[in-house]
Amino acid sequence: MQRIVIVGGGAGGLALATKLGNRLGKKGLAEITLVDAARTHVWKPLLHQLAAGTFDTHAEEIEYLAQARWNHFKFRLGNLVGVDRQLKTVQLASSHDEAGREITPAQELAYDTLVIAVGSQTNDFGTPGAAQHSIKLDSPQAAKHFNDRLINACIRAQTVPRSEGSGRLTVAIVGGGATGVELAAELHAAARVLGNYGFDHINPEKDLQIVLVEAAPRLLAQLPERLSASALRELRKLAIDVHTNERVVEVTEDSLKMASGKVLASSITVWAAGIKAADFLHNLGSGPGGMEPLETTRLNQLVVNGNLQCTRDASIYAFGDCAACQQPDGSWVPPRAQAAYQQAMYLTRALPRLHAGQAVAPFVFTDQGSLVSLSEYSSVGSLMGSLTKGSFFIEGQLAKLMYWALHKQHQLALGGFRKTALITLSEMIDRTHRPRIKLH
Repeated sequence: MQRIVIVGGGAGGLALATKLGNRLGKKGLAEITLVDAARTHVWKPLLHQLAAGTFDTHAEEIEYLAQARWNHFKFRLGNLVGVDRQLKTVQLASSHDEAGREITPAQELAYDTLVIAVGSQTNDFGTPGAAQHSIKLDSPQAAKHFNDRLINACIRAQTVPRSEGSGRLTVAIVGGGATGVELAAELHAAARVLGNYGFDHINPEKDLQIVLVEAAPRLLAQLPERLSASALRELRKLAIDVHTNERVVEVTEDSLKMASGKVLASSITVWAAGIKAADFLHNLGSGPGGMEPLETTRLNQLVVNGNLQCTRDASIYAFGDCAACQQPDGSWVPPRAQAAYQQAMYLTRALPRLHAGQAVAPFVFTDQGSLVSLSEYSSVGSLMGSLTKGSFFIEGQLAKLMYWALHKQHQLALGGFRKTALITLSEMIDRTHRPRIKLH
């Protein structure tokens, strides 16, 4: 029986484990094992809402053990620390609780096929002070930490006199990509709601100052310019202070210092500029006798061929943000959620055929456009497909509906139609009796 080990329970890894479990594990054709350092999964595009406290994380989380039981795969808790390519085993570090007590010991898992889908992490480019004085919004734990600091700062702000011309609480966001833009709008919406739950002196226009800093000439630099202009227009309506063409050179406990010499005050700093793959991937797979590690890029991404196999080991696959996959036209698959999902669906079909020694056409990414949520205020996006030549710009309620549909697509991939319908009904009921924002 084939032993397939998938490391990384993000959107792509969990979808792949679920699909392979139902396709191969259920029939006894393969043993599927998913490995992750956390016990639950949260869809990464929702992290900005978790940070702002505008959705219930417990209702959204998927427990890996339950998902494994329902979909015929196994789950193992642990951090990947090494791969023995000769013995075909992965090494997992021991895990511990908050008091330092061991939960699981260090362990090894044997594999015939290894799939690495560990995603990416925020890249602070070695900026002085960024590691010590900013929160990197790349995990549910980091989002929860930010939310705790935000609520505590709001409570503290009620007792601090506001200085002339500035807010009592300033949140600075470094990075004008999708995460930074979405977080800025979500925080503004959250501040409006806080006033209804005891924070009567928190006014998003007067008492909360949101600053967004981007090194590029415009926000959302990787997306169409019209989408960028629309997002900037909406943010300015919300009195969010946007600084483009400003590169942060130092982060302190209470400020940001720019290459231009400008200094911006900050009560809480979020770093959302740039991504890279995890550092441990750089030397992964090296072994005795001078065995080379798996090939990586300067951003630690594993280099893969068209079938998503690592260039130095055909039994190891990688996809999503942690992989570098070149397209037939010479471009590289972008580190976006839709790319990881498409690659997961590709491997669901391709792995059984590759195991059987059959030829499989290489993966080709299909850009379906981009969507950016501006909280309850608006959404903007561009759609691409066979019905349009180039991109089709959308905004407002239609874009918000499409953004919601992306989330539902993720739920469908993991739970099927019946479960997704029940989740949607539960969400509608919850809105009638739960606070619109997390307050603890």
